[in-house]
Amino acid sequence: MSDLRGTALIAHGGGPTAVINASLAGAIEQCRREPQITNLLGARFGVRGLLSDDLIDLNALDEDTVDALRITPGSALGSSRLEIRDEGFEQLFRLFERHNVRFFFYTGGNGSMETAMQIHRLAVERGYELSVIGIPKTIDNDLSVTDHSPGHASCARFFAHAVRDIGEDNRSLPSPVCVVESLGRNAGWVAASTALARHYEDDAPHLIYFPERPVNEDTLMAQVEAVYRRLGRVVLVACEGQMNDRGEPFGADVDRADSPVHRLPSNLGHSLARLISARTGLRARAEKPGLLGRSCALLVSEVDRAEAFVCGRSAVRAAVQGNSGYMVAIRRDSDHPYRSSTFLVPLEQVARRERLFPQEWITADGCDVKPAYLDYIRPLVGEVRPHVRIASRSVEGSRTAR
Repeated sequence: MSDLRGTALIAHGGGPTAVINASLAGAIEQCRREPQITNLLGARFGVRGLLSDDLIDLNALDEDTVDALRITPGSALGSSRLEIRDEGFEQLFRLFERHNVRFFFYTGGNGSMETAMQIHRLAVERGYELSVIGIPKTIDNDLSVTDHSPGHASCARFFAHAVRDIGEDNRSLPSPVCVVESLGRNAGWVAASTALARHYEDDAPHLIYFPERPVNEDTLMAQVEAVYRRLGRVVLVACEGQMNDRGEPFGADVDRADSPVHRLPSNLGHSLARLISARTGLRARAEKPGLLGRSCALLVSEVDRAEAFVCGRSAVRAAVQGNSGYMVAIRRDSDHPYRSSTFLVPLEQVARRERLFPQEWITADGCDVKPAYLDYIRPLVGEVRPHVRIASRSVEGSRTAR
């Protein structure tokens, strides 16, 4: 146990998730149990609140409110993608001194973990006693070292259900080609999870593409036409960051083109559908569930919610035990039954490091996942039930019976 004593401060960075507030609730509950933590504050809208001293008294929240945070999507504190520059760190440490902040918890992805690492290192250089612990969060599942990231399983569960139901619509009145744009900038984890929608051989998705495997447009068109010849319809999943083999987004507009971090096609699904129509002559449309996929409370994974809560509590325990410069990570202890535990990983092992979808889990044709991936994701997402089908036996004497 450390002798460090003072205020704890919590901030969120990057995109929200359906379970980030569960981590917040876990951290709040554990902070209230630790006598070394004399006050508990939250930064409104992440870095913006840190730089403007816009803080919330989290100790003032009643137990019912903290408990309700566990099932509330989005970020109750607010978040930000704003980066801290040199002068910003000076402001930040003045805020720490003003409020006697000795424990800092930053919830986010690999960019946020880089910021947490910088704060930890500056505290050491300045001789300022501060424990800095990162709490993992990202729907992209691209944090290194940890088996998976809180927020991903719930997003995966949403997209698996979305593609299951889009597939039923496509079966009922074929489009005949439907392009579903999933979340995911550079990593194909969310797109891959839509494979959980399948229960029958002809279920959607029929094709899944990965940013880790840029696709030749001629190959893509041939694969679409092959599925259409077989089924008379096609549901194709591609993430928002998918590129062709020339590094181009299929004619889509690019938002923030000058940013190496935030560069992203803004209408990839629509552009890809138009290209398919032009190249194959098949009518195609696009569906973009978009940000609903990271904030849908109705389809939260219960495993995800529980692990997010535990990560919040584990971060506080690690801090009061004298640790700093670490992120909480998840270890998979068992698949049957599923069990996990937490451990600490140095921030430099996760800061700005992107874990892409493994090539060995992508099929040779580049448009599907292998069974090993399904074994990995199923315990996290939970059951995605099939819809009922009417038996195919035709009435005697009817046209279909002849």
